[in-house]
Amino acid sequence: MGAPTFGSRIGSFFKRLLITVALLGLAGVTVFLLSQENARTYTLEVRDGKLVVLKGRMMPMGADPWRPPPELVDTYAPLDLKGTQPYGVLNVKFTDRDELDRSLYSVLEGLAKPRVASDNVEELTDGLYLLRRADRLSGLTEEQKLSLKTMKSDVAFYSARMKLEDAQKQIEEALGQLRISTESNNRHQRSAYQMLTAVEPQSKLLVETLRKAVNGLSAPAGQAPLENNGVAPPPAQPTPAAPAAPTAP
Repeated sequence: MGAPTFGSRIGSFFKRLLITVALLGLAGVTVFLLSQENARTYTLEVRDGKLVVLKGRMMPMGADPWRPPPELVDTYAPLDLKGTQPYGVLNVKFTDRDELDRSLYSVLEGLAKPRVASDNVEELTDGLYLLRRADRLSGLTEEQKLSLKTMKSDVAFYSARMKLEDAQKQIEEALGQLRISTESNNRHQRSAYQMLTAVEPQSKLLVETLRKAVNGLSAPAGQAPLENNGVAPPPAQPTPAAPAAPTAP
């Protein structure tokens, strides 16, 4: 059998080159597709006591803290876990935002439930914040939506009470500021006096009504309403006897 000719050697070289190029192209397409798939995934990680959302890189693997668009920043901001540890959501890849939302809700629900049932104002405020965050998640299941609605209904009374109390304080503060303005020689003194004259009688009545609602009508079931801002009324003082009429000499 004779030695291969120059033409056959050239043909073999180009054949091997085409195979190599095809394999490299296939590898490149595979890496690109894997990178695209990874870039669409989300993961959750605990950093410094907060639950952080990570977004996959445009690489076959790896992720960085997600920077959502401005309208979603508050929804997916790092979540303070209050010293708790989330279960079932770490080291899991979520292929879309709906899956991420459902897992985030499970964490928010666990944090919110004991807080919205608390009588402590600070904890209740935290619970309302958690419910507002949960309410912004768009990918919840019907069961999760029902659970969220139930918690919102349970806490609605306390939320309304806090707003009424805040309204009472703001009206009292506004009246106080108007009085200060009427007592000093400034360019708004006359306007402040006119405004105070117009609104003070109705505002005082509204403040008293709000105070009664907040401190009296909102007493827990089975307890007597609290009057006078929750302070027991002072004991009745005996009526002094009228002095005796002077007698004629």
